[in-house]
Amino acid sequence: MTDVINRKGLRKNFWQRVPMDQMSDAEWEALCDGCGRCCLNKLEDPDTGQVALTRVACRLLDGDTCRCGQYDIRHQFVPECIRMTPKTLPLHVYWLPGTCAYKRLHEGDGLPDWHPLITGTPQTVHDAGISVQGWTIPEFEVDEEDWEDHIIGDAS
Repeated sequence: MTDVINRKGLRKNFWQRVPMDQMSDAEWEALCDGCGRCCLNKLEDPDTGQVALTRVACRLLDGDTCRCGQYDIRHQFVPECIRMTPKTLPLHVYWLPGTCAYKRLHEGDGLPDWHPLITGTPQTVHDAGISVQGWTIPEFEVDEEDWEDHIIGDAS
């Protein structure tokens, strides 16, 4: 499997010693494991703030590769898509899945052993069963009022 994220030429083990707000753009992007979970539509309980993930995916997510089909220009199609940065991360970390490298590093944890930066291949996120590969439903196939029927669990 070809890695669409350029993980070449990065500082060795940068995630272990470089603060997130001091990472280069390439290092920041390389933290993404390519699981696709952040592209799942979420439901937030207004009373408790609890966030539930659904198997209903953003219309731009490729369910086989777990990658955005229009990543560089995604905001033209999905204006509400979040651009995760060191500054915006604290605002959004609550809804990121517990497996997410951005969330894990923000909370002081390391990268899991299946992460592509550890293994050198993007396939390991799929082999570990972390990715959404093969089990999402595009949002245009499900009415929003029916998303509750597709809840798969909490974001944490």
